[in-house]
Amino acid sequence: MIDLKLLQKDFEGISKKLQRKGVDEKLLEKVKIKFEELKEAKAHFETLQAAQNAMSKEFGMYKREGKDISELKAKVDENKIRIADALEIQRLRQEELEALAMAIPNIPDDDVPDGEDEDDNIEIKKVLTPKEFSFTPKEHWELAEQNGWIDFERGVKLATSRFSVSFGMGARLERALINFMLDFNRQRGFEEVSVPALVNRKALEGTGQLPKFEDDLYKIQDQELFLIPTAEVPVTNLYQDEILSLDKLPKRMTAYTSCFRKEAGAAGRDTRGMIRQHQFHKVELVSIATPGESDIIFNDMVTCASDLLTALELPHRLVTLCTGDLGFSAAKTIDLEVWLPGQNTYREISSVSNTRDFQARRAKIRFKNGKKNELVHTLNGSSLAVGRTLVAIMENFQNSDGSIDIPKVLHPYLGL
Repeated sequence: MIDLKLLQKDFEGISKKLQRKGVDEKLLEKVKIKFEELKEAKAHFETLQAAQNAMSKEFGMYKREGKDISELKAKVDENKIRIADALEIQRLRQEELEALAMAIPNIPDDDVPDGEDEDDNIEIKKVLTPKEFSFTPKEHWELAEQNGWIDFERGVKLATSRFSVSFGMGARLERALINFMLDFNRQRGFEEVSVPALVNRKALEGTGQLPKFEDDLYKIQDQELFLIPTAEVPVTNLYQDEILSLDKLPKRMTAYTSCFRKEAGAAGRDTRGMIRQHQFHKVELVSIATPGESDIIFNDMVTCASDLLTALELPHRLVTLCTGDLGFSAAKTIDLEVWLPGQNTYREISSVSNTRDFQARRAKIRFKNGKKNELVHTLNGSSLAVGRTLVAIMENFQNSDGSIDIPKVLHPYLGL
C-alpha cells in the first residue's frame, strides 16, 4: 500500500507520479475526499474529547465544593455517548480510506521511463548472439510433439485448455532445470525454502494480488484459500506481521513452486504451446532488505537471472519496463526476454521487481533500526519460468531433423 501520510502531505506531487502509471484521477479525487472526511471526523472527536476533559475538571471541582453534580453528570454521560459515536465514525472513515488505498498501485521510481505498453519498454542490453540456422527453425509446440516431450491434447483431456502433460525427456528436463536453478541460486547466496501452494487472503493482500486481481486467481470454494500465482506470495509473507533484527537482513531466498493463474485477461493470446499456461512451474527469487541496500540487491537479482540464462547458453536481453507496463506492486522492473528463433522474437522469461516498502506496508514487515521500527523493502524475480526455459531450449537447440540438443550445464542433472 502506498504511504498515505506521504500522499496527504504532497497530494498533487504524488498524484502526478501515480498518473504516470495510469491511475484514474477519479480514484485519486475520492481519496482526497476521504482525507477530508477523516480529518473532519478526527477534529469532531478531538472537540468532544476536549469538552469531556473540561467537564471532568469541572466535575471534580463541583464535588470538592459540595455543589449539585446531577446536571453536570448528565452532560458528561451524554458526551461519553457522543465520543463513542465519533470514535466509531473516525474508525469507519479510516477503513474507507484504506480500502480505497488498496486499489492504488505503487509509485513508480523517477527513472522509470514513461510509456503506454510493452512497446515503450527500453532495451538495456543484449546478452549472447542468437544462433544462425541453415534451416527454418520450428516453433516449440512442433518440436515438443515431434519428440514426444509434451502432450497438449492429454492436458486438455485431464483438465481444460492451457494445461499440458510432459513425458520422457521433457519431464526429466523440467526436473533438471528446477534442480539446476535452485543450485545456481543457492550458490549465489539465496537460501532455499519450500512453501505451501495454497495461501490465505491476507497473504495475497500483503503482496498486492488482492483485491485487484481476484478474477485471475483460483479459489478453494469452501475455504478462504487461493492457489498461488507465484512463490513471491508465500515467500514474502513468511515475515508478515514481524519485526526483523537488522543483523538478520538482508534475507535472500529462492523457492520452486507450481503456479496457478486463470489468465483471465489473456483470451486469444498464446493459445498454442506452453508460453501461457494455467499451471506452470517456476523458481523464484525473493529478497527482504533495508531501504539502503535494496537497489544493490535489485541489481544482484537481475544479474543472477541473466547469468542463469547465460549458463544455459540462451541469448536474451534486458529491458526496463515503462510506466504503462509496470506491475501493480512494482516501483521498478527489469524484464529478461529470451530469444525464441521459432517465433523470431524475444519473449519474457523473468521479471525482477523492487516494490520498495509497498508490500511491506501491506504485510506489516518491519525491521528494528536502533530504537525505531522501519518498513523493509521487498524484491522478487523469476529465476526462471521453467516452462518458458524449456521452450527456449527446444527452439535454440533444435537440429534440422527436429532433434534437440541439451545444454552442457544440464548434462550432470540428466546423467548424460
